[in-house]
Amino acid sequence: MEGEIPWQRRGGTEQDKLADSLERLFTDVSAMVKGDLQGTNNQLLLLEKMNDMVAKEYSGYGDVASGLRVFVEQLNEKSRSFDDYVSQIDAIDQQIKDFEAVVSMLDNYVAQLEKKVQSVCHSLPS
Repeated sequence: MEGEIPWQRRGGTEQDKLADSLERLFTDVSAMVKGDLQGTNNQLLLLEKMNDMVAKEYSGYGDVASGLRVFVEQLNEKSRSFDDYVSQIDAIDQQIKDFEAVVSMLDNYVAQLEKKVQSVCHSLPS
């Protein structure tokens, strides 16, 4: 009986029908597992392509980062060369604060002298 599906045979024994049903079950399960594996394989291929695209996109950033590192090192060297000037500026700033304190004391002293001179001038008979 060519072209006939095994589980549709007529006149077969119960054991033949059971064997045909099991064969169909295993064939269907095999097809299902094969489909799941193919889907997983397709997802992995897609992930691989995505990783390749990202790797290509970011491959140039390593060179940029290296260039930035060199630039930062140069800036740090320049910054260190200004440390002497910064300490000199800080010293000058402190001297100015000290000078302002002296000027303030002198201003107070002059104000007191002016008051004394005025009081002496007012107390003198004209």
